[in-house]
Amino acid sequence: MRAQWPRLMALLLGLCLMGCGPSGLRPERGISSALQRSSDSRRWPSMGNRWLASIASRNGRERVELVDLRNGQPVPLPGINQADAQPISVSVSADGNRIALIRSRDGRTEMMLYRRGVGILKRLPVEPAGVPREVSLDGSGRLLAVQVSRQGRWDVDLIRLP
Repeated sequence: MRAQWPRLMALLLGLCLMGCGPSGLRPERGISSALQRSSDSRRWPSMGNRWLASIASRNGRERVELVDLRNGQPVPLPGINQADAQPISVSVSADGNRIALIRSRDGRTEMMLYRRGVGILKRLPVEPAGVPREVSLDGSGRLLAVQVSRQGRWDVDLIRLP
């Protein structure tokens, strides 16, 4: 038995290492196909429990889009996409009720919060002053992390939302 011990250990180690290798991950066919059909391209994906928020491009125009993953259909977001604004970054809460975004409008970069239940888009001030670049909401939609450029340096601010 002692002579076979090194072989057994090598076999177990090999099996363990195989479990750490590439898993052959593949896109979900149904939802991925629906997402590809609804836009020319997508970027900045953010997942909630059953929601996918992203910046979708169609015919050269980018917009924030929220997709219900149960049926693969986009959810209306009245007031969030404005003709004179270019979305930069987006994040969704777990329940899909809050969407944080960074957008460029009239030469300024703005941080915004959209409350889907009431259809209100509100500008959030950056204090101290800086240029926001990326946002990330926590699952509850009550805590926001934002990457901000200030005087040539990148910072991350945590903001508690009401």
